[in-house]
Amino acid sequence: MVCNPLAGSGFALEVVARLEGLLHQYSIPKTVFIHDWPDSFSGFSDIYLVGGDGTLNFFINKYPDINVPLVIFKGGTGNDFHWLLYGEIDTVTQFKKVLDLPARPVDCGRCNNRLFINGVGAGFEGAVAQALSSGKKLPGKTSYLITILRKIFSYRSRHFTIMTGDKVITGKKLLVDISNGRRAGGGFHVAPEALANDGWLDLVMSASLTSIRRLIYLPVIEKGKHLGLSFITHLPVKAVRIQSLDIIQYHLDGEYAEAAELDIQIREKAFLFRY
Repeated sequence: MVCNPLAGSGFALEVVARLEGLLHQYSIPKTVFIHDWPDSFSGFSDIYLVGGDGTLNFFINKYPDINVPLVIFKGGTGNDFHWLLYGEIDTVTQFKKVLDLPARPVDCGRCNNRLFINGVGAGFEGAVAQALSSGKKLPGKTSYLITILRKIFSYRSRHFTIMTGDKVITGKKLLVDISNGRRAGGGFHVAPEALANDGWLDLVMSASLTSIRRLIYLPVIEKGKHLGLSFITHLPVKAVRIQSLDIIQYHLDGEYAEAAELDIQIREKAFLFRY
């Protein structure tokens, strides 16, 4: 079992303690790694990972070729990929459930030189991630919602060039999102049709909107009811390149980053999860 002790402002450590008790109760041998994770997991049958989307992102980039079955337990702030695999479930119920679940493959993506498993968001989402990176996050989507409401009035849409397959799309965009999972930001269904095991990434783009229209459509996007709107473009993609006149602000599974351009590809059946 591996844990990020900072995830969820310490909540992850509470989950670890609960899991340790359950493993002892079921006479399942365990080794717990908190601060110092091993170089490899040779000899382990499963890896229980306790944390949020950021912890999972760190894990897959530290162990990009791991083939041991994984289970992610909710211990972070947004926990969007956990929700994708397990839905709303408590730790004890999930533990008992995964004991009987098979290991199945899950896709991930590569953005420049880093892997992501839930999604990449440029433009507005990048600006939100930058603001969140400098402060303490509240549970769930509270911090995201507060920051989004602030940025709705101050963010200026950027000009992007998006290339995928034989398509070249240019113009001012509010957001450019490439998703492997359906949900981001602790509960916003940006890519409601995305599946993490179908061999595709979902590209979702929004044209530039006024502040008032952003306010009006925020609840629509939150519920995942936006794909049919005239200012939304939705495409399944295997690869996409994103360029801009400015440095691109983006997030990678919620972690803020900047780059001159983004080169993104699907990596099919990259990891095994029990789900």
